[in-house]
Amino acid sequence: MPKLYTRTGDDGFAGRLGEGRLPKNDPLFEAIGAVDEATAALGLARATSSAMQTKTLLLDTQKDLYYLMAEMSATKENAERFRKIDDTRVLWLEEQTDSLQAQVNLPNEFIIPGDSIAGAHMAVARTLVRRAERQVAGLYNSGVIENVDLLRYLNRLSSLCFILELLENEISGKSRPTLAKE
Repeated sequence: MPKLYTRTGDDGFAGRLGEGRLPKNDPLFEAIGAVDEATAALGLARATSSAMQTKTLLLDTQKDLYYLMAEMSATKENAERFRKIDDTRVLWLEEQTDSLQAQVNLPNEFIIPGDSIAGAHMAVARTLVRRAERQVAGLYNSGVIENVDLLRYLNRLSSLCFILELLENEISGKSRPTLAKE
């Protein structure tokens, strides 16, 4: 059985999909790490969710995020080979969000997370997706990555997380969320 460690990163550098290595604290790897954190948070939300619909959607988005990270990890010369996130995946997220929005009561004000365990996990996932989005925006705006759909996907995913938070809260019996202004 191969070992789980390679020792290739012991010098503080990591390889990319393609030629070259970058320092592990490079903004590219910081952004990939932020997406990885968001993926893990979505897994926690999926594990605690009550709705099968939530579980299915989150698993699909987690798989998409692995594709997103692969494209980010690739050099510009290789990025196209790893491209799976495009406008059709962004549209799919929009359709899922719109469908769920019709099923939940939208609050008129900011809500305070924590009305249900699964809903709170969705809120944490949403904030981590937003952090990843900010870091990917920096890479896109500086020309490190070229696929705007990576950024658009993360933006739509945070909206889906919010709707799923409301759905999970409603399923748990909390049809009216705790509002920040109460």
